[in-house]
Amino acid sequence: MSRVLWQSLIAWAVIALLAYLGFILRVNLMTITSLYLLIVVAVASFCGFWQASLTSLMAVACLDYLFLPPLFRFNITDPQDSVALVTFEVTALVISRLSTKELRSAREAIFHRTGMEKLYELSRHALLMDLREPPGPQIVVLIHRIFDAQAVALFDKNLGRQDRMGDWDAGEQDFAQRCYQSDVAQDDRETDTSQRILQSVSGPVGALVVRGKVSPLVVDALASLAAIAIDRHQSFEKEEKAEAARRGEQMRAAVMDSLGHELKTPLTTVQTASSGLLELGGLTESQHDLAKLIDDEALRLNELCRKLLLTAKLEAEQIGLEKGNANVQELISDVLASRPVEEVKDRIEVAVSDPSLTISADRGLLAMILTQYIDNAGKYSASGSPIKIAAELSGTEVVVSVHNFGSTIRSEDRERIFDRFYRALDMKDSVPGTGIGLSVVRKAAEAHHGHVWVVSEAEAGTTFFLSLPAGTRRTV
Repeated sequence: MSRVLWQSLIAWAVIALLAYLGFILRVNLMTITSLYLLIVVAVASFCGFWQASLTSLMAVACLDYLFLPPLFRFNITDPQDSVALVTFEVTALVISRLSTKELRSAREAIFHRTGMEKLYELSRHALLMDLREPPGPQIVVLIHRIFDAQAVALFDKNLGRQDRMGDWDAGEQDFAQRCYQSDVAQDDRETDTSQRILQSVSGPVGALVVRGKVSPLVVDALASLAAIAIDRHQSFEKEEKAEAARRGEQMRAAVMDSLGHELKTPLTTVQTASSGLLELGGLTESQHDLAKLIDDEALRLNELCRKLLLTAKLEAEQIGLEKGNANVQELISDVLASRPVEEVKDRIEVAVSDPSLTISADRGLLAMILTQYIDNAGKYSASGSPIKIAAELSGTEVVVSVHNFGSTIRSEDRERIFDRFYRALDMKDSVPGTGIGLSVVRKAAEAHHGHVWVVSEAEAGTTFFLSLPAGTRRTV
């Protein structure tokens, strides 16, 4: 027997009992009508509209049979009695409808309030989630427990995993992933299943499927909280990686600093000894060549140690810039005069747009950048081809460039060659190097709030650029 029917039967029994007692006690029509109206309102409030409607029909029948003449017959002779019964029925139905509507609103308010309370509890637990662990398993457990859901599934696109909790059929193991792939958000009231796409600022990050007595509005809020949790986990992972990289850089800088200092003393000794042997003379040709080789390599190792120490200081931001306004043309001339580049000196062309052009920089670091650019151009340029050094004012910056024709740099390597120890694959074996020089160049430029880059094409050649804030212009 359905709930509506047995509740209606109970109400009919009460109506019949009141009708019997009213008839025995000879209660007047006004009193019994008021009692019936109260019963109809009570049934509407506690049971529902249809139960109240059936109860009101039973009440009208009892009034007609026992209280309106002719008695014990379902027949109304007085039109006023007909109006009274119709008025009673209409009043009962209207009040039942209003009462049922109010009852439904109250239940919905309680349902939504309960949902909001559970959402608050979920949000508190979400803030305490372990961000070192994947968010999916934690979220589905919280939703399943707090909302008493029949089943919950979440697909995390970033981690490529799906997590489930509750009762899922064999063919629903990848339900949330299919939902994400189909990009469909919907509510199936027959199975009480809600599907939502998890959206973040960067776009869809997954999907959430909830099965159970949960309001669609609450499911929307659950999807937002799940998306936020996934975003927080991603942000935490990025911060962890950045922190690990920073610690790694600090450790490498400390190792390089220590290594450079440890090598300085024996290298100085070796260089002094080799230079002394060459100065003393009396060596055979083979002995002289060997001593010269030792001296040259000691110089090269000493330069390498200097770059290691400089890199460590730049990365640790322990180097103090001695900035001053340096004339660009004079600086280029000093660099060319101090470097042993006899084999390329006759190929170098210098073009400074303004002889009075100055730059605000640490002269020593700027000279080191230009030296590295010129050395690279000499090593990688085609034999006999020109090497062009140019400088010009561009807005509020001075742009210095070193151009050469020769081997080109692949597009995928043009940024990475400024990373420490990185060397392009097609150059590793053909030209000797350590992959340190250009990384020091970038660090030195960043210390000046400038930047470096390279442009390389087969027909146009390769050009390394340095851009630094300009200093004051002086007149000549």
